[in-house]
Amino acid sequence: MDTTPQYLTDTAARSFETTVTRVKDDRVVLAETLFYPEGGGQPADHGTLRADGTEWAVTDVQKKDTIYHTLAGDPPKEGTTVSGELDWERRYAHMRYHTAQHLLSALLIEEYDAPTTGNQLYTDYARMDVEHDRFDAADLAHITDRMNDLIADARPVTWYELDRETAERELDPERTRIDLLPKSIDQLRIVEIEGYDRTACAGTHVANTEELGEFEMQGRESRGKGFERVRFVLHD
Repeated sequence: MDTTPQYLTDTAARSFETTVTRVKDDRVVLAETLFYPEGGGQPADHGTLRADGTEWAVTDVQKKDTIYHTLAGDPPKEGTTVSGELDWERRYAHMRYHTAQHLLSALLIEEYDAPTTGNQLYTDYARMDVEHDRFDAADLAHITDRMNDLIADARPVTWYELDRETAERELDPERTRIDLLPKSIDQLRIVEIEGYDRTACAGTHVANTEELGEFEMQGRESRGKGFERVRFVLHD
């Protein structure tokens, strides 16, 4: 039985109750989960599961044939009702950085024709790889200023499903790269920053750009001819 990914619809929820449907070594499968599995440059959520006075640390979450939660200690038995709680500080940091990455990716395409080729998020910074010859100091200062302007606009961030045919017709193919998704996927989860960006994404995000705080572009390095890696931080 597949796990219902509640993290896709209710990204602000911090706790939930569910049932263990499968146990495999130190991993459990849950009927529903708020724990985000590692993917798309976003690390897995951590947190705790509790049942009958016992507590287990959730140390990793991976999506394979279904979503597996790795626990510290002997796991609860199949059929056990458990309550889950996210490490919210960790999750919220990932939400902020993932939303900032979307905003920055859209900006770099718009102003530098530099599409994102990869990204990795952490709790205290993020890095992105882009197709671009070289950003100089003036570019980095300009990007920082533009990002802070966009953040200050307090743009709402929403997510919803869109059928693939409509997405391919309406969305920027350079930004979304829908062509890289398996043909079997006919419904896409779209994350939209009002008036600025729409792209397919299965990550978690904040509800408004004002939650990102102050953006600072920290530096760049070459990743080979025509490719750059940039690093940024968000300040409260």
